[in-house]
Amino acid sequence: MTDQAARYDRIAEGYARWWAPVLSPAVGRLLDRAAPWLADGAVRVLDIGTGTGQQAFGALDRWPLVSVVGVDASTEMRAMADSFAERTLGATGKRFRTEVAFADALPFPDGTFDLALSSFVLQLVPNRARALREARRVIRTGGVLAYVSWLHDDRAFTPDLIFDEVLESLGIGGREPDGRSGDLPSVERAARELRRAGFAEVAAEPDVLEHRFTVDGYLAFLSEFDEESLFDELDPRLRDRLVATMRKRLTLLSPADLTMQSPIVFASGRRSGR
Repeated sequence: MTDQAARYDRIAEGYARWWAPVLSPAVGRLLDRAAPWLADGAVRVLDIGTGTGQQAFGALDRWPLVSVVGVDASTEMRAMADSFAERTLGATGKRFRTEVAFADALPFPDGTFDLALSSFVLQLVPNRARALREARRVIRTGGVLAYVSWLHDDRAFTPDLIFDEVLESLGIGGREPDGRSGDLPSVERAARELRRAGFAEVAAEPDVLEHRFTVDGYLAFLSEFDEESLFDELDPRLRDRLVATMRKRLTLLSPADLTMQSPIVFASGRRSGR
């Protein structure tokens, strides 16, 4: 198991509660973009990096003839998606199944799917070029891959800067790298990578994902998802000091300061030829 898969096993519950809602608007916009391909008859959908199933369930809800296979490297993420489907989807859940698999080693024959979708996953894979080639392989001729991912951004989110300052002031030290293989450096790069993987009719467009945190929401996001290991390892008294200091600093921020604005890219390509 990779470090990324192990991390997402640990934070599956926090992801579902605190991070999936942040990503939800972009996931919805990706499904909007997929509507024409579904109207053209795509019914076999692969959700690459299904996580807790947010994107898959959106597709199942929108298109009653669609079946979705969700793959994820994290067994705990897969378990959460399966549990949600069993508890809430009823008969719709019969059109959904999951497998534990890596994006660059998909366990399906060539041409299995009509459409592959992926949201905020391709920045995590160790080798994006290989993952794109694998996606093309399992899509039928004429089928489409569409994804949304982060664009590289040097701008800092004010609450993140405050968090780093408070860590230093309390003697805790800096944060560990998040382990992502790399956000897309540009829209042009996203298109070029798809073409190199063998896709035709490539399109790539920039957008912005915006989310306004509350003070409590940002603190929960840190402690239950983004920096859960750091918080878990702290002495309880130091953890309390960290939370209290952060809360004091965050309450001084304006709503604009608490609003995350991150550039993203929507990209797609069609499999043509062999």
